[in-house]
Amino acid sequence: MVAVRYTCPRCDALVTLDRAAELADKSVTPFALDGWEYAAPHEKFESADGVEIVCGAAETDGEGCGELFYLNFVNYDEGRAVEARTTPADVSFDFLR
Repeated sequence: MVAVRYTCPRCDALVTLDRAAELADKSVTPFALDGWEYAAPHEKFESADGVEIVCGAAETDGEGCGELFYLNFVNYDEGRAVEARTTPADVSFDFLR
């Protein structure tokens, strides 16, 4: 397990999740992706398509906005990465904030 930090796309609060290192991040979005299934941060989310996070909950360092946001993992179907039905303007790829 590794501790990975993400930023809320609405208020820039930091969230820390302990997760398996082999999971590949796709994006962090303020909305759920069509067809993705999400788990809560305290559940086993390795078999889910992503994690539904409440900004300001226990995983958030400091204050948060209280809104939901979503960590999306890379998913594969028959060896090919599944593309989400969304526009690039709606997605944040800035994992280094």
